[in-house]
Amino acid sequence: MQDPNADTEWNDALRRHGILPAKKEKEFTEDEIVNLVENTVQEKLREDGQKRIEDMTIEELDFIEDEEDERVLLEYRQKRLQEMKEQAAKEIFGDVRDISAVDYVEQVNNAGPGVWVVLHLYKQGIPLCTMLNNYLYRLSKKFPAVKFLRSISDTCIANYPDKNLPTIFVYYEGQMKHKLIGPEAFGNLNFKADELEWMLAEMGVLKTDLECNPRKQVEDVLLSSLRGSCLGSDDW
Repeated sequence: MQDPNADTEWNDALRRHGILPAKKEKEFTEDEIVNLVENTVQEKLREDGQKRIEDMTIEELDFIEDEEDERVLLEYRQKRLQEMKEQAAKEIFGDVRDISAVDYVEQVNNAGPGVWVVLHLYKQGIPLCTMLNNYLYRLSKKFPAVKFLRSISDTCIANYPDKNLPTIFVYYEGQMKHKLIGPEAFGNLNFKADELEWMLAEMGVLKTDLECNPRKQVEDVLLSSLRGSCLGSDDW
């Protein structure tokens, strides 16, 4: 009797017509799979006219490593160039632009996909407003992918109360995401540019290179000074 598992044309025909069951796929062990892969690699090397890896000299192996390193570096360089091109395409601002009410929709709501907008409402003669304008100008140079705008408050929003100044509105893709309203939001004239940068970074507007919250550093120093003063007073 003919073996139904034998690889013959007759058995293949019977299998196609469903008379014999289909052959089971051979199950490979992990070691067999590793050997198959290794044999495939070695066969490819022979087809390409290369030696088996175990037959290569130290110099030949070093050469292969150098080629691999060069390939990896080239791929990394191409990736970085692409990232730099994409970043440069976003960095189209780099200044603080003045707007009025008629510009609001176009400049803020229609800023475009992926664009963060930081709008400062201010008035001349308010020291904290003046200070924030200076900070925003510096940040606009450091983060040219962010659209920094400013507008005299009552020319942008009719009857906007002075008690709410300074005000910063933060938009992303036309939607307001954050707002900082009034002097209390910023502290006082000791408020630093680094603190504003950190606040915007926490909102997701920009990626800062600051390692920690500058305001917390100041608070820690003040607390340490107060503790020192209290300890000193006990000595009297």
